[in-house]
Amino acid sequence: MRAYWADPSQANGDALRGLLTREATHWQYTHGVPDTSLVNPDNEAFDQALLDRPGNQEIQLALFLDYGVNPGHYPAWQDYLRTQQPPLLAVWGRNDEIFGPDGARAYARDVKQARIHLLDAGHFPLTTRLKQSAALIRDFLRGLSD
Repeated sequence: MRAYWADPSQANGDALRGLLTREATHWQYTHGVPDTSLVNPDNEAFDQALLDRPGNQEIQLALFLDYGVNPGHYPAWQDYLRTQQPPLLAVWGRNDEIFGPDGARAYARDVKQARIHLLDAGHFPLTTRLKQSAALIRDFLRGLSD
């Protein structure tokens, strides 16, 4: 991805097309999930059907390229978090290799009351730890009204 950000050439874009395959989508849903029977195959099938629409690979590549502007904004976002101290909940898959658990922990460095929950899940904890995730979200939202 970083190579594509630095040089959005056809070759670097083509190197990312593997992220849009059925195998990659399956990996995103199942990697890091202790019990893959919790993964509803309909979710990944629906995602893949959308990815496979004509012209969508080019849209996804444009989105990947646009992600490259985000790191330049991190200092401003981190400053906002440090100065404003907004309520913050991160319900994260501790086995997620796309957005690793250190990404969730980083919020706690800036927001003193951040609630960070690393669940035994992969990239989509809402799909495999729905009840646990929902309870954490519900408790967090109830706490906002106190």
